[in-house]
Amino acid sequence: MSSAVLDSSIKRRGKLQRSFHNNFYGYLFLMPWLIGFFVFSLYPLLYSLYLSLTNYSMRATYDFVGLQNYIFLITRDTFFIQAVRVTTYFVVISVPLQLIFALLLAMMLNVGIPGLKYFRAAYYLPALMGGSVAVAILWRQVFGIEGLFNDLLRLLGAPEAWYSISWIVNPSYSIYSLILLRVWQFGSPMIIFLAALKQVPSELYESASIDGASSVRRFFTITIPMITPIIMFNLIMQIISAFQMFTSAFIIGGAGAGGGVANSLLFYTIYLFRVGFQQFRMGVASAMAWILVLIIGIVTVVIFKTSGRWVHYNE
Repeated sequence: MSSAVLDSSIKRRGKLQRSFHNNFYGYLFLMPWLIGFFVFSLYPLLYSLYLSLTNYSMRATYDFVGLQNYIFLITRDTFFIQAVRVTTYFVVISVPLQLIFALLLAMMLNVGIPGLKYFRAAYYLPALMGGSVAVAILWRQVFGIEGLFNDLLRLLGAPEAWYSISWIVNPSYSIYSLILLRVWQFGSPMIIFLAALKQVPSELYESASIDGASSVRRFFTITIPMITPIIMFNLIMQIISAFQMFTSAFIIGGAGAGGGVANSLLFYTIYLFRVGFQQFRMGVASAMAWILVLIIGIVTVVIFKTSGRWVHYNE
């Protein structure tokens, strides 16, 4: 080894030692997080990927089967196809409705009404409670055959056929009760939309008003383009959250059956739970988890790739 290379290696080693010495306490304070990340996040993640390639079913021994779990789910498991269908329909319908409702309420709260902070807290409350077991049980009662929703239809003079059914049990309508519950949890995107609306320059609205633009035109030509980055953020976050729907669907669909009548509420995560913790087919359940990661990843990439056409950044 030449002296120049040796000197360069010594200098590089000296820089690394000084860097470690200077940042020692920083690494020390990061150590609890690093241990938690590697032990409780990264290791289980990689181990589940390995299990998805095996026939592990909580037995003492198991075999490596490669991609057989993935092939079985996609080509032969009818319940898996039903779970994908139910979850996709739920995401496609509930997320846009939730974002539209959240944006409309954010615009109402952006006008500066008295007691605004109390309205914000009240509207945000469903987002904190919506995923709880208690709310799911309450929702099941409200849309039951003797629930508040049927009582309201009866008072409004609706036909008897409308209020003589259980909207939770009926497989034709049960999914819509959960969509309504999801829309009701509008608090988180609403707060983010409200913060975005505060950043829209008022001069733009004043100029548009002088030019004779109506409120509807100002909304579509100023408000929407100015908050498109926030719309994309809320869209991605709510899609990810909707794909992970579990607690409410599990309680409303019946904890014993776990999927509702005729599997009308067989969400992806419910079927994953059934396969993993009721049938103990952990290898197949791990494969399902990674398929879900892949689906969410593809949807997110598509949104980012197409964002250049509809997301506008103020530079």
